[in-house]
Amino acid sequence: MTQEPRAERIAKWLARSGVASRRDAERMIGEGRIRLNGQPVTHPATFVSDNDIVQVDGEPVAPPQRTRLWRYHKPDGLVTTHRDPEGRRTVFSAMPEDMPRVISVGRLDLNSEGLLLLTNDGALARRLELPSNGWLRRYRVRVFGVVDEARLAALAHGSVFDGVRYGPITAVLDSRKGDNAWLTVSLREGKNREIRKVMSGLNLHVSRLIRTSYGPFQLGVLPRGALEEVSPRVLRDQLPKAEESPAKPRTRAGGQSDRAPSGD
Repeated sequence: MTQEPRAERIAKWLARSGVASRRDAERMIGEGRIRLNGQPVTHPATFVSDNDIVQVDGEPVAPPQRTRLWRYHKPDGLVTTHRDPEGRRTVFSAMPEDMPRVISVGRLDLNSEGLLLLTNDGALARRLELPSNGWLRRYRVRVFGVVDEARLAALAHGSVFDGVRYGPITAVLDSRKGDNAWLTVSLREGKNREIRKVMSGLNLHVSRLIRTSYGPFQLGVLPRGALEEVSPRVLRDQLPKAEESPAKPRTRAGGQSDRAPSGD
């Protein structure tokens, strides 16, 4: 007897297929961008199986595969979104042709570079983005201006700039030459452009920002623009750490590039 394919809600199916987080998939349904077997999907409670044909913006979506994760050395000059209204080059347009559809874990803005995690599992991406997971994000930051080490140290207790409260940030002066200095900056949450805004509050202009690690995953010597898949063994070893502090999702409305700012 042939077993019927397992059916699940289409938003969850799309998340497992790497299209978007579940919340963003629901938004896309509301925008009329999803079709099931040629018909528009109007409700996120619609059920789908791997035998069905699902399209996003007219393009077919492959059924969910095993969870995969990649390290990518993002160059500056790329935006972390699938579609850019200004026509700028995106991270995803730089992927190899045989790359499955993936989404980013958080994001790095246009002028930021360094480690960007990519996955084909939207639910995993959302889980790894949550500040409650406690994963440390570390950056090398070049700033222009007069560095006050006492004010840097005070960031560890949290700060408020322009009416916005930021969580603890560890910022250490590594080197200084004239009005230019290199800092190592570490944080666990990540409001939109957080490092740039906090440094601006200290009268420092960020001229370069490089993410060097995200949780246990390191940029290391991965060349600029290079992509490397995390092995299944490492994935099994590290992912339980992201589940030690389960949290309720808090996805903002908006495009998938706005799911969870990276703090850059």
